[in-house]
Amino acid sequence: MSKVIVSVVGHDRPGIIAAVSRVLFLNGCNIEDVSQSILQTEFAGVFIASLPKSLSARELSRRLCEELDPMGLSVLLRQMESTGVWEPPPSEPFVITTMGPDRPGLVAGITELLAGFGVNISNLKAVFRGGDDPHENTMIYEVDIPVAVDQNSFREALYKRGGELDLDVSLQHREIFEAIHRV
Repeated sequence: MSKVIVSVVGHDRPGIIAAVSRVLFLNGCNIEDVSQSILQTEFAGVFIASLPKSLSARELSRRLCEELDPMGLSVLLRQMESTGVWEPPPSEPFVITTMGPDRPGLVAGITELLAGFGVNISNLKAVFRGGDDPHENTMIYEVDIPVAVDQNSFREALYKRGGELDLDVSLQHREIFEAIHRV
């Protein structure tokens, strides 16, 4: 069975996930994964769904657009590839948090360093609400650091980059982070 990735973006309102999931259900698709978020006033959702053999990705895309265009939502659908998929190396899960004054280049500066060490970002939440108030500007990166990476070199480079960007940086193993922040 083939799979598709359906990305939906637009101004947030109740009923978006219901509309997307209804179209998928009515067309015999099975939702296998979904992730959605609200970024300021905008909805962003990604669905991975399996298609029945009787339905093409192109036809599903047309049906989704027919339903979602009137809601002011944009749809991007693409076939999932089963070959040439990147296989991550053995890794350990960590959480990196940064706080500091907002300015252009913060996300690029941190992610460039992570990529240089082969660190994969599995989740990122960046909230810039405070301008110069560093306590209102936070980025939380959930990352997988390859076990082959020299932890001391990585930590040193991360803290150095944070200093260059005027950011307070914290690096914790994900299990420790979750234990500390458990409610």
